[in-house]
Parts: sequence; C-alpha cells; structure tokens
Amino acid sequence: MEQTKELTEIMRALRLTETARAAPALIAEANEQQYSYADFLLQVFRYEQEQRAIKARIKRLKNANLPYERALDEFDLTVQPGISQRQLNELKSLTWVDQSYNLVLLGPTGVGKTFLSVGLCLQAIEKGYRAIFITMGELVKALKMETISRRSQILLKRLREAHLLVIDDLMFLALDKKEANLFFHFINDIYEETSIIITSNKGPQQWGELIGDEIIAAAILDRIVQKSEMIELTGDSYRVTHRQTIFDNPHRSVIGLSNGVQNP
Repeated sequence: MEQTKELTEIMRALRLTETARAAPALIAEANEQQYSYADFLLQVFRYEQEQRAIKARIKRLKNANLPYERALDEFDLTVQPGISQRQLNELKSLTWVDQSYNLVLLGPTGVGKTFLSVGLCLQAIEKGYRAIFITMGELVKALKMETISRRSQILLKRLREAHLLVIDDLMFLALDKKEANLFFHFINDIYEETSIIITSNKGPQQWGELIGDEIIAAAILDRIVQKSEMIELTGDSYRVTHRQTIFDNPHRSVIGLSNGVQNP
C-alpha cells in the first residue's frame, strides 16, 4: 500500500493525473495477470495516452462552437444532387485540410450547407484537428471588439490557430467599409495555414455588392478561391424534407397519454 501511495504521488507530480487516479486498479491488474515490468509500464503509459486523447477530443469539441452535432453519415445524398458520394468521401478524408484548401458551399437556405460544414467539423475533431464553427455575424462582432474585449481576443486567437474554420452565412448581411477591412485582414492572416469552409446563399459575383468596396472584395475573394473547391447545393430544402412532425414521430409520446391522461 505504501508503494502504491508513493507511486500515485509521483504520477501526480509528473502530471500523469489520469493514471494516478487509476493506479490502484492498474497495479491490481498487473499483479493478477502477472505482467512483466515492461508490460506494466506499457499498460500505464497506454492508459495515460488514451485518457489524454479523450480529454483532448472533449476540449476540441467544446471549443468548436458547433450549433449542433450531426455526423456526415447522416447527410442524405438522395435529396441533395449537388454533391456526389465520391466527392463526399474525398471531403471526409480531410487530405484537403492538410494542404490548406478551402471549401465554398453555395446555395439557397435549407439545402444542407450548414449541415455539411458541421459534419466536416466533427470529422476533423475526431481525427485530431482543431476545427471551429462561427457565423459571419459573430466573426465581424469579435473583430470589431478585439481591441477592447478580452473574450473577443481569446476567441480570435482560437480562430487563427484552427486547422479548419467554418464561416457560416458569409455575406448574409452587408458589411460597411470598416467591417470589410477587418474581415480582409483576418482572412489575410490565416488563409495560407488554415482551411476555410465558407457557406453562403450568394455567389462570389455578389460579394462585392455587399462588401461595398470592390477592391477589398476582390482581395478577399482572391485569397479564398486561390486554393478552393466550390460546390453549389441545390434541390428542395433539406430541413423541410427531413422535418420532424407531430403525428409520425416514433420517439414522442402520444398527446394526452404522456402523463397518464386517457383520451375519451
């Protein structure tokens, strides 16, 4: 027992916190299975590595700021003719993220642009990438507040350090010249090292009209599309096609019966 206590204290001093908590169980298993010294050390360090990986994933997911969690496997290609299974598989591989390519998802409201970008974020998080989701409105607000807000400074630091950044609803609202200038400098800072996913219901030819400065608009567009793939999603609204209804939802209690009340 004294040895176990001392070993646990040493583990904590070395910041092997997860293994320190599990030390008694790991030692008991080693005695029961008669592990060699090498096998025991392997078990100890493997356990610590696994626990750190779990904690890192949880942290990445928390920092991702996703509006919801929907995996790419849930994306229904049968209602979205704008992207093929081959293209989706290539996007899921994330090799384009390693090469700092960008992805521009265009199309009207409800066709699955945000769903697809969220799924790619989750895929990246599972593979160990730092991926973050932010709306254009949130990004512009943070950029305007950066010099006076500690929270905005922390957020923008995370965005600049991300491997994959989703900017949702680009050009949903018009930018004034100051906002456009801030956005340009942000893109200019990250575009060579970070993969950017842009979702927009307006094509690049319309961005200049909403930015209000054609020179800045051209500079932003140039950096985004220099290494990029553009996909135009079409078809009916994904939300409408996959809506949840009151009367055919198998996971919902029948109205009037959920609290024991009988229908007449």
